[in-house]
Amino acid sequence: MSAFSTTYKVSGVNSGHCKAIVSEALRGLDGVDTVSVEISTGLVTVNTSAEPDDALISTTIDDAGYDFHGRA
Repeated sequence: MSAFSTTYKVSGVNSGHCKAIVSEALRGLDGVDTVSVEISTGLVTVNTSAEPDDALISTTIDDAGYDFHGRA
Protein backbone atom coordinates (compact mmCIF):
# COMPACT_ATOMS: atom_id res chain seq x y z
CA MET A 1 0.00 0.00 0.00
CA SER A 2 1.31 3.43 -0.95
CA ALA A 3 1.96 5.83 1.89
CA PHE A 4 3.04 8.78 -0.27
CA SER A 5 1.62 10.25 -3.47
CA THR A 6 3.92 12.83 -5.05
CA THR A 7 3.37 14.71 -8.29
CA TYR A 8 6.21 16.02 -10.44
CA LYS A 9 6.34 18.23 -13.54
CA VAL A 10 8.12 16.62 -16.50
CA SER A 11 8.45 17.99 -20.02
CA GLY A 12 8.90 16.06 -23.24
CA VAL A 13 6.28 13.40 -22.51
CA ASN A 14 4.20 13.96 -25.63
CA SER A 15 2.93 10.51 -26.62
CA GLY A 16 1.86 7.13 -25.34
CA HIS A 17 5.34 5.83 -26.15
CA CYS A 18 6.96 8.52 -23.98
CA LYS A 19 4.45 7.85 -21.22
CA ALA A 20 5.39 4.16 -21.24
CA ILE A 21 9.13 4.92 -21.08
CA VAL A 22 8.77 7.25 -18.08
CA SER A 23 6.37 4.89 -16.30
CA GLU A 24 8.61 1.87 -16.80
CA ALA A 25 11.73 3.72 -15.65
CA LEU A 26 10.08 4.94 -12.45
CA ARG A 27 8.37 1.63 -11.65
CA GLY A 28 11.83 0.05 -11.63
CA LEU A 29 12.82 2.07 -8.56
CA ASP A 30 12.66 0.47 -5.12
CA GLY A 31 9.60 1.52 -3.15
CA VAL A 32 7.60 2.73 -6.16
CA ASP A 33 4.15 1.13 -6.19
CA THR A 34 2.41 2.89 -9.07
CA VAL A 35 3.09 5.65 -11.60
CA SER A 36 0.55 7.80 -13.40
CA VAL A 37 1.61 10.00 -16.32
CA GLU A 38 -0.66 12.65 -17.86
CA ILE A 39 0.51 13.49 -21.38
CA SER A 40 -1.58 16.66 -21.66
CA THR A 41 -0.17 18.29 -18.52
CA GLY A 42 3.25 16.69 -18.10
CA LEU A 43 2.33 15.71 -14.55
CA VAL A 44 3.76 12.46 -13.23
CA THR A 45 2.33 11.08 -10.00
CA VAL A 46 4.45 8.53 -8.16
CA ASN A 47 2.96 6.47 -5.34
CA THR A 48 5.57 5.10 -2.97
CA SER A 49 5.74 3.14 0.25
CA ALA A 50 8.23 5.62 1.77
CA GLU A 51 9.13 9.28 1.29
CA PRO A 52 10.30 9.53 -2.35
CA ASP A 53 13.90 10.38 -3.17
CA ASP A 54 13.43 13.42 -5.43
CA ALA A 55 17.08 13.35 -6.55
CA LEU A 56 16.79 9.72 -7.65
CA ILE A 57 13.51 10.39 -9.42
CA SER A 58 15.06 13.39 -11.16
CA THR A 59 18.06 11.35 -12.31
CA THR A 60 15.83 8.50 -13.50
CA ILE A 61 13.64 10.84 -15.56
CA ASP A 62 16.66 12.67 -16.98
CA ASP A 63 18.35 9.35 -17.86
CA ALA A 64 15.16 8.28 -19.67
CA GLY A 65 15.54 11.38 -21.88
CA TYR A 66 12.98 13.73 -20.36
CA ASP A 67 13.24 17.00 -18.44
CA PHE A 68 12.47 16.93 -14.71
CA HIS A 69 11.18 20.23 -13.28
CA GLY A 70 10.55 19.25 -9.65
CA ARG A 71 7.46 18.78 -7.59
CA ALA A 72 4.28 20.18 -9.05
